[in-house]
This record gives sequence, C-alpha cells and structure tokens, in this order.
Amino acid sequence: MTDSRSSDTTRSGSGATARQRAIDAYDSARGSVADAGRRAADTLTEAPLIALAGGLAAGALIAALLPRTDAEDRWVRPTARRVRRSANAAFDAARTTGTQRLGEVGLSREKGEETIRSLLDRVTDVAKATAQAATDAAKNAN
Repeated sequence: MTDSRSSDTTRSGSGATARQRAIDAYDSARGSVADAGRRAADTLTEAPLIALAGGLAAGALIAALLPRTDAEDRWVRPTARRVRRSANAAFDAARTTGTQRLGEVGLSREKGEETIRSLLDRVTDVAKATAQAATDAAKNAN
C-alpha cells in the first residue's frame, strides 16, 4: 500500500509540475505578446512613415502573390493606362522644360563635357605639382 500511495504522490507531483510549467509558459507567452504590442505601438508613434512603408511593402507583396481576377482587369486596366499616360506626359514635359532652361543659361551636354574635361585636366596638374613638391622635399631632407 505504501507503494501505491508513493506512486500516486509521484504522479500527482509530476502532474502539478507539468501544470505549473504550462501556466508559466502561458504567462510567458502572454507577456511576450504584450511586449510585442507595446513595441509595435512605440514604433508607430516614433516612426509612422517607416510603419507606413512596411505596410505598403507587405500589401504589395501580398498583391503580387495573389492572381489577378477578371474583375480586377476590367476595373484597374483603364485607370492604369490613364496613370501611365499621365506619368509619361509629365516626364516628357519635365525633360523638355529642363533641357530648354539649361540651354537658356548656357548649359548643354557639350558644355558639360568640356567643363568636366577641363576640371580633370586641372586636377591632374595639381596632382603632378603636389607629387613633384613631395619628391623635391624628400630629396632635400636627406
């Protein structure tokens, strides 16, 4: 009889230990979730643009993974075409205006190339003069 009581105590003791471990694990998980929620809230208040960018990236990833539907093609395609046409028109207008304004102030592709070439020539001359001065100084120091 003593054996059955001791084995019952052992079983109930290990059961209590397993139960306590489960409770501890639950409490730990609950605490971790609460901490993660606080960190997410802190991030949103401290860096809302980063959170927004992350949300947009996640949305784009999900959208890229999902197949397109016929309804989506019917509704989105005309809008996408208008947006693409508007973006191309804006780019062309900016490029034309930029080129025109640069020409008005005397800047052109040829003028830019000439300026860069002249600048590189001057930098090369400075480097040669500096190297020569260092060489002369080293010779005179000996």
